[in-house]
Amino acid sequence: MHFDTQELDQSAIYKLLTGTIIPRPIGWVSSISEDGINNLAPFSYFNLLGDDPPHVMFSTRRDNNKNKDTLNNVLSTKQFVVNLVNEDVVEAMNASSASVAPEVDEFELVGVTPIPSEKIKPMRVKESKVQLECVLVHHYFLEGHQQGGACVLIGRVLMIHIDDNILLDNYKINLETYKPVARLAGSNYSKIGEIFSIKRS
Repeated sequence: MHFDTQELDQSAIYKLLTGTIIPRPIGWVSSISEDGINNLAPFSYFNLLGDDPPHVMFSTRRDNNKNKDTLNNVLSTKQFVVNLVNEDVVEAMNASSASVAPEVDEFELVGVTPIPSEKIKPMRVKESKVQLECVLVHHYFLEGHQQGGACVLIGRVLMIHIDDNILLDNYKINLETYKPVARLAGSNYSKIGEIFSIKRS
């Protein structure tokens, strides 16, 4: 079967891509408004871009041509935190995806603890085992959209916070205690399953 994306309905494109490009890491992004209101929302269009210098990216949809609160906050403050998701916080992460008014603090809404960052204003999620303090370095809006498009945001990582319980010697991560969760399609998520190694050529 072949699909021409310029002839396919956007909802079909969404199902095909989110169902096949899996698993995807979840960037649980915390930001703050110019009025000082905390915001917290998950994004599965998220990944690492490089380590020298360290950068991450996430993309937020613009349904009905409207910006999400996260996008408005990051564009205005140029700062955000990526809180990575594990089994302990997956329920709270999912709850924070609800559409609520800009004045609602999702930290309070879903019952997680805000803790100060060291170099930027947005709060970190205490219960997350990994938090990345980031400053926005670039963004661009995707063109040719059907329902509002999306905006890609790239941030430079200034601080990496890692729970001592998941850190091994030589900066390695213990996956058994980290227990990361990834996004699949629909309401499905995945845990770490069987792990295998292949030596590089």
